[in-house]
Amino acid sequence: MKILHLSDTHSKHKELTDLPEADIIVHSGDFTFAGSDEEAYNFMNWFCSLSYKHKIFIAGNHDMCMYRADGIEGLPNNVHYLHNTGVVINGKKFYGVPLFMEDRMDGQLETFVHDIPDDTDVLITHMPPKGICDLADYGKGLIHHGDASLAERIKSLNICCNLFGHEHDAYGKTIIGSVIYSNACVVDSDYNLTNAPITIEIR
Repeated sequence: MKILHLSDTHSKHKELTDLPEADIIVHSGDFTFAGSDEEAYNFMNWFCSLSYKHKIFIAGNHDMCMYRADGIEGLPNNVHYLHNTGVVINGKKFYGVPLFMEDRMDGQLETFVHDIPDDTDVLITHMPPKGICDLADYGKGLIHHGDASLAERIKSLNICCNLFGHEHDAYGKTIIGSVIYSNACVVDSDYNLTNAPITIEIR
């Protein structure tokens, strides 16, 4: 199964052209810049129009209009918005955990991470796990900004990959043990479109 992974398009999705073929396209959040309904509708119309057989997306911290939106009515059957929910495609369970600052501040995010099902195959999160594709410099030197509770939870899972974004300057893909980690931020820290989506093959 081939997955095309992208993240952090920040309303620049229509500037992405000649996207490679894949069985599934996954967007791991921050599809808007200002978090408005208009931006979200614009993205969803574009995303639904893509020719991929299956399409999955989650929300990131910029996508404030999606806060507490457990589901979206009217999406085609092959388009899945995951909000602490999962979907099985071709025998693989995809599970998505969004990132909202409200959930991080009140401790709900840790609960959502703890509740990731044990049978998850492909984990989609907006934030990276701490220590993996999460190095960023916010004026204090390069620091790992990933989520520690997510890194700990992944240790007890048998996932084949974790797809995320959030840290714009930590773009890249790495394999640790049997797990593929992908940070597919297509924009840099200045919101310039600089990176290509990442293609991942899983069995």
